[in-house]
Amino acid sequence: MIDMPFDELSLGQRRQSGGRTMTETDVVNFCGLTGNWLAIHSDAEFSKRSLYGQRVVQGGLVFVVVNALLGFDASVVEAFYGVDKLRFLKPTFIGDTLHAESEIIDLRDKGERHGVATTRLIAVNQRGDTVLSCEFSLLIRRRRLLPQ
Repeated sequence: MIDMPFDELSLGQRRQSGGRTMTETDVVNFCGLTGNWLAIHSDAEFSKRSLYGQRVVQGGLVFVVVNALLGFDASVVEAFYGVDKLRFLKPTFIGDTLHAESEIIDLRDKGERHGVATTRLIAVNQRGDTVLSCEFSLLIRRRRLLPQ
């Protein structure tokens, strides 16, 4: 997502990731990790009678997978700073392949050593539907932190 020190970033910079298919294993593991065993995620028979006619991948899982698809450079990313305007615009189903797109929409100073970079992050499925949109902010170092 961000692979340059703060002072080298500019508004409008864009990135696009490769794809990642959401699997039944992903959904079941996320159910176990979070305790979110809602029937819409975990019960195929129940889900057949729901609005979407099939199981839906948890929104939280879509968010964490998509933001990680663009990657993080630990030499410049200090910390996750926050997320705003998170919206799940369409459902994601088991078997959907998602990719991430980001654009830097805001840069602001945060002291002598850091700045905050905010990107518009979207997730797009194999049908071209935007399924998730948010503003994702990271605390970025002004100088790379290199191993000694």
